[in-house]
Amino acid sequence: MTTADTPPLLRIGLLGTGPWARNTQAPALAAHPGVELSGVWGRRAEAAHALAAVHGTRAYTGEEGIDALLEASDAVAFALPPDVQAPLAVRAAEAGCHLLMDKPVATTVAGARAVAEAAEKASVASVVFCTLRFAPETSAWIAEQAAVGGWFTARAQWLGSLYAAGSASEYADSPWRREKGGLWDVGPHALSVLIPVLGDVEHLTAAAGPADTTHLILRHTSGASSTLTLGLSAPPGAAGVEIELRGERGTASVPGWAGAETAFRGAVDALAEAVRTGVPHACDARFGLHLTELLAAAEEQAQAG
Repeated sequence: MTTADTPPLLRIGLLGTGPWARNTQAPALAAHPGVELSGVWGRRAEAAHALAAVHGTRAYTGEEGIDALLEASDAVAFALPPDVQAPLAVRAAEAGCHLLMDKPVATTVAGARAVAEAAEKASVASVVFCTLRFAPETSAWIAEQAAVGGWFTARAQWLGSLYAAGSASEYADSPWRREKGGLWDVGPHALSVLIPVLGDVEHLTAAAGPADTTHLILRHTSGASSTLTLGLSAPPGAAGVEIELRGERGTASVPGWAGAETAFRGAVDALAEAVRTGVPHACDARFGLHLTELLAAAEEQAQAG
């Protein structure tokens, strides 16, 4: 029961049943005090039923199941490959559902633009889950460094060992990650930190490194420059995340964060706030489109050599 002081639960349906859905989205949504997990849809019926059963909600399957879940939901969260996510996000927006998307929104500019335009036309709120923008420790650090200003340059290294020899990670069983590499998988995370601190990207240079590694050099509107090294095939001993800023007041390094589930709860909070106030979040579908534009330009340069 709700009262005048207690808003109704935000009904959020989950599209996807893979490792991210099982380990992050579904547990975060099911445990969130302001959310009702309105159902789980999956491309594989048995996976949808299994995940729904764990969290005490309803499973939806098939094409008709998508429409039924949208009808039962105020918002939908996505745990799907980006180019499966994008057309379903358009469909959800057209049904009046708010959007909680994974990054990247799509791996084509046309796909990401369709999502941003659909969200704007339908006047639905949207949030793109770039982990460090929503983890409490790192989101506070980003805001603090943006307020300080005076940054001269920055360095970001985001290297995973997902595809290193001997890796047994369940996340490696992802065709789109294997095809698109670290640029598209972890690039959005790094860019989502640097852009709010240093300003938008005015100029971008990209080059391919070993395996799926991509190197970027960026010039930002603040006048600062940054370099990024992004990959998923580093040897385990070389893997890790480092983001360092250097400027008038010295250096600052991004802190550690508690994990993806905690960060995803922050993204849910951000979506709920955007729904309540009507004020777009900075990391919305329009920002997701901009990330896709930058990544597509970098990919084209790197492939051209």
